[in-house]
Order: sequence, then C-alpha cells, then structure tokens
Amino acid sequence: MRAAALYSATGALLLTTLSAAPAGGVPDTFQAPAGVALAAARAAAKGVAFGACPDTRDLPAGMQCGTVTVPLDYARPNGRQIKLTVSRMRATHRDPHNSKRRVPRQGSLVFNPGGPGGSGLYFPVIGTLPEWKRIGAAYDLVGYDPRGVGRSAPLSCQDPKQFFKGPSPAPTHPSASYKQERVAEAKAYARGCARRAGSALAHYNSLNNARDLDVLRAALGEEKLTFMGASYGTYFGAVYATLFPSHVRRMVFDAAVNPAPEKIWYRNNLDQSVAFESRWTDFREWVARHDRVYGLGRTADAVLRSYERARARLAAEPAGGKVGPAQLQGAFLQAGYYDDVWPHRARALSEYLKGHPEELVEQAGPVTGAEAAAENSTAVYTAVECNDASWPTDFRTWDRDNTRLARVAPFETWDNVWANLPCAYWPAPRQKPLDVRTGPGELPATLILAAERDAAAPYDGALEMHRRLTGSVLVTERDSGTHGIGGGSNRCVNGHLDAYLLEGRLPVRRAACAPHTEPRPADGSVEPANRTVRPAL
Repeated sequence: MRAAALYSATGALLLTTLSAAPAGGVPDTFQAPAGVALAAARAAAKGVAFGACPDTRDLPAGMQCGTVTVPLDYARPNGRQIKLTVSRMRATHRDPHNSKRRVPRQGSLVFNPGGPGGSGLYFPVIGTLPEWKRIGAAYDLVGYDPRGVGRSAPLSCQDPKQFFKGPSPAPTHPSASYKQERVAEAKAYARGCARRAGSALAHYNSLNNARDLDVLRAALGEEKLTFMGASYGTYFGAVYATLFPSHVRRMVFDAAVNPAPEKIWYRNNLDQSVAFESRWTDFREWVARHDRVYGLGRTADAVLRSYERARARLAAEPAGGKVGPAQLQGAFLQAGYYDDVWPHRARALSEYLKGHPEELVEQAGPVTGAEAAAENSTAVYTAVECNDASWPTDFRTWDRDNTRLARVAPFETWDNVWANLPCAYWPAPRQKPLDVRTGPGELPATLILAAERDAAAPYDGALEMHRRLTGSVLVTERDSGTHGIGGGSNRCVNGHLDAYLLEGRLPVRRAACAPHTEPRPADGSVEPANRTVRPAL
C-alpha cells in the first residue's frame, strides 16, 4: 500500500502518543452483564411487532418496521428507556437459479452500515438486487437505526437549518487565525451537544451500540446472532464479539476498522488522512488516463493543477452562490470512498473549468431537504467517537501532529481535524476502549472483507482485526479501494460472502481476489443511484 510507504518515508512525523486502555479480559464495567441480560430477556419476551413502515411510498412491498426497547443506561436497566426502529424483509425462500427449489430459512441477518451515525433502516431493500438474492432467500434481512440515529431517539447538536454552511473555504495550509475560528466553532458545537442532549449525551457510545445489538438479537428471537457490519459497524461488531462470543453464529466485517485501543479514535483518523492521499492520487491517475475525455491533464500532477485552478476560482466566486472550496473538497472526498463516482466527478470538474458549473453545483451543493438527516448523522458520529476514548485536549497537539501530516498528505488532513475537533472540548465522560480480542475456541469463524487501498478504513485495520479475532478469515480485494466490498461488483468477493453466510464455508485463513473492473469514463452526468449501504466512517 502506498499509505504504508508514505509513513515509512516520513518517519519523522513523531505523532503524539495517546495512552491505551489496559489489555486483558472483559471487566464488568464494559459488559454491564446484569443490565444487558435483563433488557435482552424483556425483548425476547416481547419480540418485535412488525407492521407498516412510516415511509411506505419509497419502500418495496413486504418491507416491515417495528421497535425494540433498550435502556438508555445499561447500569440502570429500569431507568429511562429508548426505542430503536427496526426494519425487515422476510426471507423469500426462492432460489434465484432454480425456481423450483425452496430455500430453507437460516434466521435473521442484521446489518449496520457504519458511521457512527449511519442509518441501516433501508438495508432490507438490498435483497432485491441480483447480488443479494441468494442471501435474501435464506435470511430475513434486518436493518435498524442505532441509538441516536433517525427514528431511534434522535440526537441533535445544532439547529439543522444551520447545518449546511456555504460557500466556505478549505485551506490546505490554514492560517493561525483560521485555526482559531475553527477551534471556537468546535467548542460551540460541543456545548450545543451538551445543551441539547443533557445527561443522555454520555450514553451514545460503541459499548452501548454492542449491547443494543444483543437486545435486538433477543427481540428477533435469535439464540445466536448473524451480523454484517461495514466500516464503523465492524468496530462495534468486534466489540460485540468480544463481549458476547457465545451469542455469535456468523459475523462479517466489511471494510474493517482498526480496533486496537490506542487507535480509537484519534490515531485512526490520522491514518485515514494518510490513506486518502493515496486514494486521491489513484483518482487523479485514472482521470489522467482518460484525458481525451476530460481534458484535465495527462498526468496526476496536471490533474491536480486543474483541481487547484477550480479551487482558486471557487474561492473568488462560488459556483451558483453555493459551492466554494470546502464543498468542492467534500464532493471529491467521495471519490476516495467509491470509484463508481469517478466519471461523474471528473466530468463535473471538466465542465466547470469550461465555464459550465451546473453539474458541479448539483454534485457538490447542499441537498435540499437533507439538512435534518445530515445534522443528526453528524451529531451521532461526533458523540460516539468523542465518548469512546481519550482525545488530546490541547489544540497544540492537534496542530503539531496535523501540520506535520499535511506536508505529505494535504488532501484530507485538515478537514479531518475540523470534523473531529469537538472531541478536544467534549463535556461528557470518556470511555476506555475495550481491548477487542478473542482466544482460540471462544468465537465461531468470522469473515473479514477488505479492499487493499481503502482510504476510509486503511488495510492495516483489517490485518489488526484479523490478528485479534482468533479463527477469523481475511478476504482481500487486491489493488482496489472501494469502501465496503461485500455484495458489490466483485464476483470473487461475493462468492466468499455467499459461501460463508449460506453454508458456513470459508477459506483456510486468507484469500485474495483480483480487483473489480475500473469505471469507464462517462459522457453523461448522471451519478450512480444512491446506495442502500453507504458506510460513513
């Protein structure tokens, strides 16, 4: 990976060391066993009363919704309760390759798309796609809004009307005065979270997400859990596997996050900024190979000059009055997650530089009507990451580490800082990250999926997850960087996923798949349809 090479070449970064949580065992403070057991027993007795979903217009026939009640605080299981909204599509029992064969049901497959702050409520819709029909024949596909998200006791930190700010700058090397502006904003945001959530704020964390998952398992009537998590969903899925190994049937970790306690979350974000620089280069090299289509330059450096020319122009005159440098950077950050947007971002940039800003405004501008959902997702992301672990509380630490990092990885470094800086001033108590780890025989075999050049969840995280979960199997998509590969376009990856979920069959320890086909350059401007699964970390 180029990310590894970049770190090797810049060993003088000397990033500030954060203290890690002590390893060894699962103390009761992590497990809260009595509270979880009580909540799970109640949920099992009550079940889920599935019925019509709130937004039936956009949902296929057969989609059902219900709620599961969990304690806000598992140390006080008889105290305040919150409801998690759950969705389901029943197993079809239809073999897509043999219409005469009835497929036996294997239980519920619960999915989390990541974030923190991602909604999985629409996940069951994915069963209509060809790549998922075999799994959808055998499993009830179950999605849900985790605590704080969407319809599950939603968390908010600011007025959603104030969420989409723009046009706004995004300096690669910010001035001292700009940094102080962002520090002030981070402090105000943290205060807003505390003011709006009150004492509940401390209970949005990964430990409680794992506990909620066990209550959901019980409510679904499953003795053992079959679960698939993407991105951040792999982290609290691994926390679940550590806390409740005997409750696991099968688990898939797609785009695995590094679960090492010392990485949660400050260092993981530093690693992420390095990896995005490599993926940003991948995108520019692809654009350069298709210079006859886009005219943005025949080398990655030339494409970068085109991008910087657009940044400068947008700083002077925002496109459509909405899109400035920060909005441009946000749109192109998506190219670091998914290569299927590459043709559309490249075309938008090309057209903008030719004097036609419409496509760029459409792709990079704020989405009308999405303010509340976007604000909610950001609030949950911030609360979970800030609550989960210790963060540097002196901005000078952030400034020192990221000034060094931005010299070699300028694309995402400072935007990553601003997204997480409220954690420096967080008003709620911090957790000590659980030492995610299982010993021989404690956990059934699990499947880890990883793209070798994933920027949002760098590949080293998959290797670390593989080391920590004894008996796990790692399947790698070589020389590819899509964030979340299960059920996508790679038949080799999907073959391993199907074999595991449908038959419990896995390679011995590791397997590799060739990369999926590169996207083709696009003459049109229509982006791929919105993904049902959109990992956010």
